[in-house]
Amino acid sequence: MHSKKQSFRDRLADASENWSPDKWLFWAFVAMLVWAPIPLGSNRPWAWAILEAWSFVLLGAWCIAWAAGRAAATDAFRKAWPALALFFLWLMFQALQFAPLPPAVVEVLSPEAARMHALTAGFPGGSGWLTLSVDPHSAKVAWLKGFAYFTAFVLTLLLVNHRSRVKAFAYAFVFAGLTLSIYGVLMHLTDVTHEYFDTPIAHGGSASATYANRNHFAGYLEMALSIGIGLLIASLKEARHETWMQYIRALIALVFSPKIRLRLYLSVMVIALVTTHSRMGNTAFFSSLLIAGIIGLAMSRHATRSTVILLVSLIVIDLLIVGSWFGVEKLAQRLEQTTIHDVEERQDPSQFALRQIREYPLFGSGAGSFYTVFPRYRGPRVVGYFDYAHDDYAQLVAENGVIGILLLGAIVVVSLLAALRAQWRRRDPLLRGMAFSSIMGVTAILIHSSVDFNLQIPANAMMFVVLLALGWISLHLGRRFQAETPASSAGT
Repeated sequence: MHSKKQSFRDRLADASENWSPDKWLFWAFVAMLVWAPIPLGSNRPWAWAILEAWSFVLLGAWCIAWAAGRAAATDAFRKAWPALALFFLWLMFQALQFAPLPPAVVEVLSPEAARMHALTAGFPGGSGWLTLSVDPHSAKVAWLKGFAYFTAFVLTLLLVNHRSRVKAFAYAFVFAGLTLSIYGVLMHLTDVTHEYFDTPIAHGGSASATYANRNHFAGYLEMALSIGIGLLIASLKEARHETWMQYIRALIALVFSPKIRLRLYLSVMVIALVTTHSRMGNTAFFSSLLIAGIIGLAMSRHATRSTVILLVSLIVIDLLIVGSWFGVEKLAQRLEQTTIHDVEERQDPSQFALRQIREYPLFGSGAGSFYTVFPRYRGPRVVGYFDYAHDDYAQLVAENGVIGILLLGAIVVVSLLAALRAQWRRRDPLLRGMAFSSIMGVTAILIHSSVDFNLQIPANAMMFVVLLALGWISLHLGRRFQAETPASSAGT
């Protein structure tokens, strides 16, 4: 009887050892990122509240597991301290925007904010404290979003902690992008108009999938494609065939390999990107592919001929052959018919926002306050309601001032530098591929942001910070995790 009880205890202990909180947290995190674009890019209060709560619970659960000795900080997390420190400073800066301050302090730091408060709350020197933000409620909402993005950055560093997870993590984005692409293209081809989460979406003009704005769907695809291309680069091998028989066997093996399936997935996503008819979305994708490809070939000491062939084929096959069947001529026509008036119409909100920037130079008018402040500055050419500047750079500077944009820019720069170092130093094909993904995806959004507001869409902004984190992972993933597969022994 005693031996049976002991055996049961041993089995229970073994089961407890096999159950890893870290593993379940990883898959819950993947599920959150896959879910994010589904409810209109999470760009509704209830949707981004779900995203925030989900990310906060996951980080809290990881902290509990860490305190219980069931989880550990990774090398990537520890060595990404420059980005983490800058992110922390950014959150403190945003908190300062809605923190109550003495009126005299606000008058010194942001005279225009003090003047705006005086118009609605008496006089600047009154007994009531003021905030640097002219819309403190929106600043609080923006801070919670920013903290959720920081949480996603941290969770990526902590949970994507060995090669098998890097691969699973990347494939999750590929499958998510593929699913949305199939849905978006089918809805577009059937010319459907319907309400989706109480938002009317006309799919006939262009593919927008689960996004209210096709340009934001294009932004999501740019990042998903960059991850898929990174995976494809990681799978390339330089092979030499001495006879025709060896070549034929290798070709047959290639046709039935996962590499070809991945290539087909990417082709479907390119079709969806073309059918969005997003001028800057497509321009940003192919420009970032070219830029990242040149950087990769120049910096990687281990680039193969297959990599060069792949990069060329991605442009030639996808754009000229696949795209020509699915509306690339419409996209080309839109580019040809783009007039100075079209450009000015896109630039007008950001141009008039420059007046706002001059009056709130250091601290901005407050995160999330653009729609409140902009009506005062817009010129006669701008009609209608603008809740975004249609230029992420102009809006970020207007809302956060020079200090805020410098902090955000520093986070992006140090993370890109980590990805560039990984391209130069790492020999592991998977990690080099993820470094390529980070460089390409981040570059695509940086280009696209000049005429759009992808970084104001929670799903896209969260994916953007995940790509930044991948730069650190590709550089610092520890050797002890790479021992899982023989191919990983190649190394650092």
